[in-house]
Amino acid sequence: MAPNASWTRLVRFVAEDGKTYCGQPEDETMDVGLAFAAGESIRVRVRSSESVLDDNAELLDEYKEVKKLLSPLTAAETGAIRCVGLNYKDHAAEMKFDLPTHPEIFLKPASSLCSASDVIQLPKVAADEVDAEVELAVVIGKDCKNVARGDALQYVLGYTVANDMTARDVQRRGSQWSYCKGFDGFCPLGPTLVSARTLPDPSVLHVKTTLNETTMQTQDVSDMIFTIGEIIEYLSSGSTLPKGTVILTGTPAGIGASKKPPKFLKEGDELRVSISHGLGTLVNPLVLEK
Repeated sequence: MAPNASWTRLVRFVAEDGKTYCGQPEDETMDVGLAFAAGESIRVRVRSSESVLDDNAELLDEYKEVKKLLSPLTAAETGAIRCVGLNYKDHAAEMKFDLPTHPEIFLKPASSLCSASDVIQLPKVAADEVDAEVELAVVIGKDCKNVARGDALQYVLGYTVANDMTARDVQRRGSQWSYCKGFDGFCPLGPTLVSARTLPDPSVLHVKTTLNETTMQTQDVSDMIFTIGEIIEYLSSGSTLPKGTVILTGTPAGIGASKKPPKFLKEGDELRVSISHGLGTLVNPLVLEK
């Protein structure tokens, strides 16, 4: 079976039997993240493999109920997470930065990965100025290197939602961002992986962050400085992007650090990070690390 041949969006989850599955939500219009947070039933047609990367997996005539949402990919599948900084025009304007001439790249460790249903612990070493950043995440579906931007989308398996969480006080202490953005749980990913086949033009997507029902970020992906194709071309130049690579593509204006006064995350806050066209919403409870 060719990749993407029989699915439009996938969710990876633990069912009530305690086993891990991957499959397609039965309700095509459901926001899986919001439904899970509301305690609603989520019925999924399972595939023959629990990995979204299995090109030979088929949808079975078998259905399971979601007990726990998982990240679409495991940490072992993603490896280090590639990230692009300062990639929305409105965000560059709010930070009073010139537009970059090439993508600004940093990495988040695989250990920062968590799911749409995980509780995020605000680390006690850096709990005072934690910020959220909604980002479109790109999942690479086959190994690639030295890819031209015009061919780049052929290597994309699908798209999902990411929250590039950041400890701003730690960020100000140095020029390298991997530590301030790499704490455990600082990369929620999910809840669904939408097939690139169903989204030939990802610039139509809309990203949004709300904090305690107040809109913090809202923007179209078309405001990106560097397109998905340009990002993949840059990252793959001289460097292999293995199958399963996750690329975070930047965040728009509205981060908490830019507010007057700043609005950082606190224990008990209701944080929702979402993207349109079926990608869904990350709803992660926030607690202080004990």
